[in-house]
Amino acid sequence: MSLSMPELRAATGAVEELVHRTQVGALLDRYLIGLDEHHERELDESWAESLFTADARVEFPVGRHDGIDGLVAFHHTALAKFARTQHLNSGAVVDIEGEHATVRANLISTQVLPSGALFTTGTFARGEARLVAAGWRLRRLSFGLVWSSGEPPARSA
Repeated sequence: MSLSMPELRAATGAVEELVHRTQVGALLDRYLIGLDEHHERELDESWAESLFTADARVEFPVGRHDGIDGLVAFHHTALAKFARTQHLNSGAVVDIEGEHATVRANLISTQVLPSGALFTTGTFARGEARLVAAGWRLRRLSFGLVWSSGEPPARSA
């Protein structure tokens, strides 16, 4: 069975879109795994640059950071409150429109406090990604709290 040129172009376009969707969804996966592995592998500028655009914004229920400058320090400060973390996310729903994409997933995050107590949250993650010369990068990433269990870490003064 051979494909006509229009069928071949359509198939090629479908494969290309599937590859882009997979790449955008993998950004969220790599971000969350990076957070969980930060005790073994230091989060650094190359980590941030492999995931985010220069004008990125990351928003959590307890704070936000704008721009890639200082993004690593922002994450170090947030993660310092926990002995360990584990993030489990659903498959990402990714929509592509040209060089822009949106991503949405559900997430359960378990944080182990220094005392050994657990603080667990259910959140939804939403993001926007852009295709740049180096590949897909997150421009916006936000987490909205749906539920929580346990006592959160004490806020810094």
